Amino acid sequence: MKNRILDLFQKKQNLIALCVCAAGIILNLLFGTMVSALGLPIYLDTVGTVFAAVMGGFLPAVIVGFLTNIILSISTPSLLYFGVINVMIAVAAAYLVEQRKLKKLKLFIWLIVSQVLIAGIFGALIPTFMYGIDLGSEFLSNDIYGTGLFSKIISDILSNLIMNLLDKALAVTIAFLIYRLIPAKYRRRYNFTGWMQAPAGDIEDIYKGSTKVRRMSLRLKLMLVFMLSLTIVAVAGIAISARVYRKTIINEHAELAKGTARLAASVVDGDRINDYLEDGEAAEGYNETKKMLGNILYTSSEVAYLYVCKMEEDGYRIVFDVETEDVPAEEIGTLIQYEAGYEPYIPRLLEGKDVEPLITKDDYGYLLTAFVPVYDSFGKCSCYAIADVDIVKLIAYERSFLVEMITVFLSFFILLCAFVIWLTNYHIIFPVKTITDTVDGFSFAEDSQTKLDDEVRTIRSIDLHTGDELERLYKSICRMTKNQAEQMRSIRRLSDSTAKMQDGLIITMADMVENRDSDTGAHIQKTAAYVKIIAEGLRKKGYYAEKLTPKFISDAIRSAPLHDVGKINIPDEVLNKPGKLTDEEYEIMKTHTTAGKRIMEHAINTVEGDSYLKEARNMAAYHHERWDGKGYPEKLHGEVIPLSARMMAVADVFDALTSPRIYKPAFPLEKALAIIEEGKGTQFDPKCVEVFMESLSEVKVILRKYNNEQ
Repeated sequence: MKNRILDLFQKKQNLIALCVCAAGIILNLLFGTMVSALGLPIYLDTVGTVFAAVMGGFLPAVIVGFLTNIILSISTPSLLYFGVINVMIAVAAAYLVEQRKLKKLKLFIWLIVSQVLIAGIFGALIPTFMYGIDLGSEFLSNDIYGTGLFSKIISDILSNLIMNLLDKALAVTIAFLIYRLIPAKYRRRYNFTGWMQAPAGDIEDIYKGSTKVRRMSLRLKLMLVFMLSLTIVAVAGIAISARVYRKTIINEHAELAKGTARLAASVVDGDRINDYLEDGEAAEGYNETKKMLGNILYTSSEVAYLYVCKMEEDGYRIVFDVETEDVPAEEIGTLIQYEAGYEPYIPRLLEGKDVEPLITKDDYGYLLTAFVPVYDSFGKCSCYAIADVDIVKLIAYERSFLVEMITVFLSFFILLCAFVIWLTNYHIIFPVKTITDTVDGFSFAEDSQTKLDDEVRTIRSIDLHTGDELERLYKSICRMTKNQAEQMRSIRRLSDSTAKMQDGLIITMADMVENRDSDTGAHIQKTAAYVKIIAEGLRKKGYYAEKLTPKFISDAIRSAPLHDVGKINIPDEVLNKPGKLTDEEYEIMKTHTTAGKRIMEHAINTVEGDSYLKEARNMAAYHHERWDGKGYPEKLHGEVIPLSARMMAVADVFDALTSPRIYKPAFPLEKALAIIEEGKGTQFDPKCVEVFMESLSEVKVILRKYNNEQ
């Protein structure tokens, strides 16, 4: 029985290699999840990668490292950018395992050292150059930096090296322990093979074979062509993308600055500019206007500075200047000379005409500045509202974008290189080397018929199957040898057998998205119906008249079924838990809002012009925000919360209350309505609750239709 199992393993090597990949991914996810649940300061997400390198070699290790981060990035998107680290660890581990001169202890040590260096250095550099990604060892890094002996980036690297030392030592140890648990006769390396023929010698000799004549191997030539082509395409793509991104982000922020300046201009009284300059803060309405300008700047997070100036020949005179944390406000009436970048626009500014946003770099910083005229009651420009965006911050965004692209590209690049090496080895290098060796043997054979027959049998034993020009070459050689030896009659049977090619490994990945929530019933139908009732009720009462256009109402109703789309990312054990969620599980459940936002934003970018998806994004992202600002995910409050999300909040909670769940029965209608009324002005928009309560007859129709209530 044991021998049969061993034979099966040897004959189904690709299947076993696939199992090695699956086992490696499971080990990475299992140990990673375990240490995360225990709150340990380690990762252990490379155990399976090392195991795959030891068991299967280069390609399985790279596949495990790559797919592990792809899977983990579903719940934690930032991990996608660390995928290059796991892939590089896979390459290093596979390379070290292949070095037969390394004894067990040396191999063990080098595996740890290589992983610590890769994870420590790159794990610190990626957050350093990428906006919005945190360093895992921030506290230790701050302590090292606080000594004053090292720069910030060196401190980050040192802290990451220290944090990874224990992690990688444990990962390598666990991987080898698991490997040792496997019986010795099953511990041979199960790499993927496209080798569809019997090698005329040891496969390692074929792999390492070289000639003195050839200065550059065919394998190296192919890899150089592939890597050069891919690199050129990638560099061109990244450069073009960066240019487009830079242009787009500058245009977007120019519009943002223009909009902020326009809003600021709307609150400034153009008839009182001279009074403000003459009387300062004592002028009527000055402080109130300045406060409103401060609120405008506060709500515009991307705008660095906001001020109002009167343009004069010698410079611009400060009327209002909103103080920021890093720059104090200029005194009223202060005359500031025009910066060099203003010179081409001074005539238009003095004439009170519109000026396009301009970029300046001077003592005040690297700024994108937007001007909006403020007119008096006679239609004459009395001053300008000016908003500045810090270009340095935009450059940080651009740098983060580039790092994101490069890190993701490197992961795919290494994976593709691994695949191309595997493909060229088994479909080009090995067949060519084997054909060359056997033909050399045949050509140097003596005139002895026996030796010719032996060489013919050697050539036959190759049984080459590549399905391309190499196979055609092999058949030509077989036909040639047949003409030189009578014993080559068996070549015909060999030719027939070449028609039977093994099917290659086909990996099909299908995204099967379906409703996974076990007890939501007709939740999306009911909530959509409630949203329609609320929207129409608000419109009838004249609430939010500017917002509640027929198109908005239609978009909101169409978007309502998508409000819980983010739950596709919630694990079944949390989503369908019959009892009360723990704090940790509740935090996981809360992520369905941010996940839904990402999904809908991707859909918006894919399906341009489908504006109703914007309300779907708002509902998916913000239907758990509260009127009092105590909701999630962003703690928005009041009318800052999108109207569609405020309507959905009432609809969603009411349906949850009146529907049975695996952890509770349905509440009576009276109790559900009392809870909704109680949340008026705290959890819910008071106007939404008001029109909902006034439409109870329509609400009851929905309840009877879907909940069978009488």
